[in-house]
Amino acid sequence: MTSRLQEQIEYYRARAPEYDEWFYRTGRYDRGPAHTEQWQREVEVVRRQLHSGARCERILELAPGTGIWTQELAQLGERVTALDASPEMIAINRAKLSADNIDNVDYALCDLFEWQPQEQVDMVFFGFWLSHVPADKLTGFLRALRAALKPGGRLFLVDSLAPDQSNPRTGTQSLSADRQQRELKDGRQYEIVKIYYEPGALSAILRENGFDIEAQATDSFFLYADGVRSR
Repeated sequence: MTSRLQEQIEYYRARAPEYDEWFYRTGRYDRGPAHTEQWQREVEVVRRQLHSGARCERILELAPGTGIWTQELAQLGERVTALDASPEMIAINRAKLSADNIDNVDYALCDLFEWQPQEQVDMVFFGFWLSHVPADKLTGFLRALRAALKPGGRLFLVDSLAPDQSNPRTGTQSLSADRQQRELKDGRQYEIVKIYYEPGALSAILRENGFDIEAQATDSFFLYADGVRSR
């Protein structure tokens, strides 16, 4: 693993206790009521699309983080397996779901840059993960993703839409087209991979790699795609 990817993993481990502030638009991510209301409306667009699919037996969630989407997936699958490189994220996720009496989720630590599936599932989901995959690892990741899905199995992803209006007003600096410097509340700084996709370009990439899928965008914040593995 490159030092940059290791730094990215370390960043998300360190960010785990404050990650939910980003999604729920609190603390330094609070940009006022109008911004928060628009964010919530667009989250609901993605959530409704996610729940438009049929319930299935087994779901694989990659980079589940603090459980924001794991809670939704637990309603859609008989069993959910969540793979993350951060034990801190997994601990928060597990505690959150346990408090809600959700008991159909299994967890495992996994370096997703080296991940190779050992079995196939009915659905794969990942949120705000694809944009952190370097360009030179994208093809390998998509091959592994296709191998993880049964033919006709569902793929659902959501990510950030450019221009990214979700970051705090200070503490994020673009270093290049695929790199950002991020700062935590305590001032620690990390360099991470961040690649923003346009819906059309992402649709083409996914189709070229064996998925019958179309990416869409909400008005301001999210890019999402819902489709299936081609047979």
